[in-house]
This record gives sequence, C-alpha cells and structure tokens, in this order.
Amino acid sequence: MSGVGGDISKVPNGGPDAGQDLTAAAVDVIPPEIVAQSLGQYLRAWFGRVRSGDAGVLPVVAALVAVTIVFQIVTPNHVYLTAVNLVNLFDQSAVFIVLGIAEIFVLLLGEIDLSIGYIAAIGGIVAAQLVQAEPAPSDLLHNWPWWGAMAVALLVCAAIGALQGFIITRLRLPSFVVTLAGQMFFFGVMIIILGAAGGVTVTSTISPDQRAYYGIVYTYIQPEISWIALVALVVLLGGSMWLRDSGRRRSGLVAPPVGLTLAKIAFIAVAGAIVVAICNLNRGVYLPIVGVPWVLPLVLAVLGASMLLLERTQFGRHVYAVGGNPEAARRAGVGVNAVKTWAFIICAAVSGLAGIIYVSSLGGITTNINGGQYVLFAVAAAVIGGTSLMGGRGRVIHGLLGGLTIGAIYNGLFLLGMSVQYQFIATALVLLAAVTIDALSRRSGATGPLTKG
Repeated sequence: MSGVGGDISKVPNGGPDAGQDLTAAAVDVIPPEIVAQSLGQYLRAWFGRVRSGDAGVLPVVAALVAVTIVFQIVTPNHVYLTAVNLVNLFDQSAVFIVLGIAEIFVLLLGEIDLSIGYIAAIGGIVAAQLVQAEPAPSDLLHNWPWWGAMAVALLVCAAIGALQGFIITRLRLPSFVVTLAGQMFFFGVMIIILGAAGGVTVTSTISPDQRAYYGIVYTYIQPEISWIALVALVVLLGGSMWLRDSGRRRSGLVAPPVGLTLAKIAFIAVAGAIVVAICNLNRGVYLPIVGVPWVLPLVLAVLGASMLLLERTQFGRHVYAVGGNPEAARRAGVGVNAVKTWAFIICAAVSGLAGIIYVSSLGGITTNINGGQYVLFAVAAAVIGGTSLMGGRGRVIHGLLGGLTIGAIYNGLFLLGMSVQYQFIATALVLLAAVTIDALSRRSGATGPLTKG
C-alpha cells in the first residue's frame, strides 16, 4: 500500500457486502475506496475517518466557505460575489495557487524550498527581458517569441532547482539552510539582472510577443469556445475516470463505487459550468468584458499535470515513499537522491511559471518585489490546503484550495480598504489553525483504534 495518491492494485473488491465485514477499527485507517462497495458505504467510511481525525480537505473547504460568507456580508454593497470580483479573485489567486503547487513537491519529501519567491521573480524577469522589442534584430537578449522566452525562463529556473537539489542531496545539507542561502543569493541576482533600470515592463501596445505575455491574465477566451472546451474537458476527464474505474472493477481490483465515480464526474461538470458562466457575464463598464481569462486554464493545466505526475506515475509513488520513510524507500530500491533532486527541479520550474503570471498580472516587475513574502504564501497555501510539513502526506489539490483561501482573504481585505499588514495577520491565523488541525489529526491517528493497547 503506497501513500496518498499511490496505486493500491492488489486488494480484491470481494462481494457486495465486503465493506460490511471490516471492523470499525479498520474503517478508521483504510481508505474509503477500499472499504466501500456503494456510495452509501463510501460516505459512511469517509465520515468514520473524519471522526477519527482524518479530515482531509474538509477544514480548508469550510474555511473558504466561511471567508466567502463573511466578506460577502461585510464588503460595501455586498460586491464580493459579483462576477467582476470573482474573476478578479481567480486572477489574484493564480500566483498563490501555482506557488503552493510548486512547494508541495518538496514538502511531500519533508523538505522545504525558501527560495522559490525569488526563483519565481527570476523566471518572470528572464521571460520579460527576452520579449523586449529592440531595434537590433541580431540581439540575442531581445525580440524573442513569447513562447521561446517563457521556455528559456522555465529552463533557467529548472537549472536553479537542479543546483540546489544537487547541493542538498550530494553534500547532505539541510534544505532549509541551502534554500535560505538561495533566497538571498537570487535576490542579489535579480537586482543584477534588472540593473540600473530597476525593473522591466510588458504591455499590450509594444509588440505582439509582449501582448501575448501581458495577455496571460488580461485576454479572454470567447464564450462559445469556453463552453465547447468545458464540454470537451468533462468528456475527456469523465470518460477516462469511468474507463479506468470500470476496468479495475472488471479485473477485481480496488476501485471507487460506481456512484462515487458518477458523483465526481457530475461535480467536475457543475463546477466547471459555474466558473464558465460567471466568467462569461459582462464585467465591463464602458466596453464589454466577457470570457474566461487565459490564466485560468493555464493554472488548471499546471494542476492537472502535477496531479498526473504525483498520483499516476512511479515518480509520484516514489515521492510519497521517500516522504513517508526515506530509509525504507532506499532499501526498497528507490533512488532517494534522484527523487529529491527532481522534486527541487520541478518546484523551481513551476515557481518560474508563477513568476511569469505575476509579471503578466502587474504588467512588469521591479526590485521592490518581496520574494520572501511569496515564499511564506507558498508554504501557507500548501499547508492551509492540507499538506503536512512532516512529509509523506498531501495532494496537489491542496495547493489549489490553499491558494484560493489566501486569495479570498487578500481580495476581501482589499475591498474593505485594509492595508497589507492585515492580510498577513489573517493569513497567519488561518495558517496556524491549519497546522494545529494537521498536528491534532496526526496525534489522533497515532493513538487510533489500531494502535491503542
């Protein structure tokens, strides 16, 4: 049996009453997908795990709902849940979400990367510098196509991650120390790159490549195309989920109940329809502004690729194994150093994409960026979502939920006209509550039914 996201493929489903034969103690520790043979059994097993302390994403979902209700009540004219503000919330949360997903790759190993705020900044700066329009076409540092500039930026960030991963694994230095040094080092590198200008800008008026960069956040998919894309996405994801689960059931392997599979497909369809419908409402004052911002499918692509990598591949299973018990993983033949190095590479590359989104959202970047602040937001997003700081437990979806929660707090306080210090205070309180819940659930799991006596 592997960690979260692993594949438990050799436990037979048994007969229709197989879930009823398990003891209450087993229900508390065995995933509901194994216990349940129907949606009702799944829900009963899930509630049993919640009562035993394994709340999963329930706390962060409850926090997100609570934050939304409070801000809808207290914001002037109750504008929090209007279409224009919700789309702004999606845009503002994008950087937090992507940074949270990046940090999850190393947190799952029981490590941490304190440098990703400035690695992200370097990624955004490199891409922005390369798309600058200069009169000399032979200049290798300007006039790049937007896609080439972004590819180079991500490769630069990946190289930084590889360097830090090499130092951590080969020299056996703590990731906290190495990445803290990296935070200061790359802050200096960022200042050197920006030079005397102190910043770099991208706009929608200089060149087509700058327009494409700027348009990550500020261009929109046509409503008809967004609905067609949603239908295609639901068919693709729903079909793959159905075929995978039904194939496992036919083979007598562990698979979710049919009702649960249908419920997941329905949830994806309904949630997607709500988001697309909100984005397709007119948000303009003088000119119509409709459509899904391009940053939204970009974030979903990062989410989907990361979920696929961590939950459906051998590499992902190795990440959970190393995070759960590195010595046991080593004895089982897992290349622990390679897994850790690749995790830091992926973390840095994904954070570079967050930096590109950041530059697009602000139309540029200056030396005034506080990368240390974004490191804290990255860790907070992952941990608030439910990822454990101890390693071995967490999912990519936690970065999405945690990032949305931070974005919701940021957006609501902005609407209330409160300064940034109150955002830090509110985020700190939510983070403290999340870590407390994680610690209590681990303590409850350690003294659960199967470990007592």
